[in-house]
Amino acid sequence: MCGTKSKPNKLFTVDEANRMLPLVGAIVRDLVALSASVMDRRHRLNHLLAGRDLEAGDVYGDELAEIEKDLERDTRQLREYVEELRQLGVESKGPEGLVDFPSMMDDRLVYLCWKYGEPEVLHWHEVDAGFAGRQPLVAESVSGGGDGDSIGDAH
Repeated sequence: MCGTKSKPNKLFTVDEANRMLPLVGAIVRDLVALSASVMDRRHRLNHLLAGRDLEAGDVYGDELAEIEKDLERDTRQLREYVEELRQLGVESKGPEGLVDFPSMMDDRLVYLCWKYGEPEVLHWHEVDAGFAGRQPLVAESVSGGGDGDSIGDAH
């Protein structure tokens, strides 16, 4: 996914992003688990409905309708998780648990990149590079600061 080129409302240093990880990680953990469940249930429901015309009195119709209702509720919950992250200034990049923290490096917008399960923010990438363009944070590649306008010191 490509990010926006406009400057976000919140910029993070590496330290700030890492301090956010307990909260962000909890939200992302729930997002990843619910995403996997929704995708699995959606796949199974589509398989059950393939080539089937639900008619009045169909013994499975009510149950399938209830499953669909549950999926819609859980899909709304997924959107709420993404919105919660957005309100924190963090961008969710999909159901795999990828998260980007907007930051500045050498006077350009970049993303500090974290994936669910990683111990801390250890990578960054250009706005248009995405996960495939992740690069390790090294002291030489980041600028100092701590004023929220630069990445800060890497660990």
